[in-house]
Amino acid sequence: VQLQAYGGGLVQSGGSLRLSCVASGINLDYYDVGWFRQAAGKEREGVSCISGTEGITGYAHSVKGRFTAVRDNAKNAVYLQMNSLKAEDTAVYYCATDQRKFCGSSGYYGMDYWGKGTQVTVSS
Repeated sequence: VQLQAYGGGLVQSGGSLRLSCVASGINLDYYDVGWFRQAAGKEREGVSCISGTEGITGYAHSVKGRFTAVRDNAKNAVYLQMNSLKAEDTAVYYCATDQRKFCGSSGYYGMDYWGKGTQVTVSS
């Protein structure tokens, strides 16, 4: 199983980016997929989660209304559309999945499969 996260970059405050999480060796349709981020000197935090099969989404309070997670079952991918970016969104972003359900488990980071991070930098 491999997850590949990409799409990060440098963007001005107020701008947008779309992160992609593409999987091989596992069908993401059936499993929860979470997006997480870790800023320099800070702890990792959950950003969003989209549940397997039902596609129910959840977001951290800090990104609610600005970020949207969507599935692309044809491409075995999950995207994180990030709008109205702020300097405090600067971080390395990771996607993760697991065969166990984990959406709604705040503070849980024990997923079996993680993508390599992609850097998002928002200039103010």
